[in-house]
Amino acid sequence: MSTGLIIALIVIVAAVLVVAAVITLRTRHPQHGRSLKRRFGPEYDRTVARHDGDEKAAERELTERVERHGSLREQPLEPAERQRYEARWTAAQERFVDSPREAVAEADRLLAELAEARGFPGGGKYDEQFAALSVHHAHHVHGYRRVHTADGGTETEDMRAAMVEARALFEDLVGAPGKREESRTPTDGAHPDAGQPRDGRSDSRGHLPWAFNRRQAKGS
Repeated sequence: MSTGLIIALIVIVAAVLVVAAVITLRTRHPQHGRSLKRRFGPEYDRTVARHDGDEKAAERELTERVERHGSLREQPLEPAERQRYEARWTAAQERFVDSPREAVAEADRLLAELAEARGFPGGGKYDEQFAALSVHHAHHVHGYRRVHTADGGTETEDMRAAMVEARALFEDLVGAPGKREESRTPTDGAHPDAGQPRDGRSDSRGHLPWAFNRRQAKGS
């Protein structure tokens, strides 16, 4: 066998090994880069920010979330159970007028209970529950973070915005398994105003509108 042929075979074998290694890496880490950005949306950017701009560290965290919770299957709610959750959310919205902090705290509790009822981690383990929710409801999970982290120093208008944003996740969770109703993001094909306050109107589930005005809330 000539030297040239031996060299050619070595080059071919090396190229095959490189291609195989690349394919293996992609198979083992399918969620990196663009696919993670598509899956997590704004949550991807928030995670990068929490890691001080370190995308690799953020992607490792998000990949771990997917590996831990990606196979989770959401459990359906019975109609009566769904109605109870909707009634409690409506009551929290009404309570916001006079007691915004208590209303936000109730929204936080309600989301935790509803998520657990749908099959997400419970038992008061907020971080684990949030991580699981971010895998399956990435575009709306930030509302849960906002109501959970609201405290005595949070302004009323910020609490109002947190309640509105959290409602989108509530509507995702209270819906039928695999179905994203009004609260879907515009890129999912839903109306762009989904999950936003509907002053003066009720929505398809009979929620009371966010009809209270800003002066009432500020005076609470």
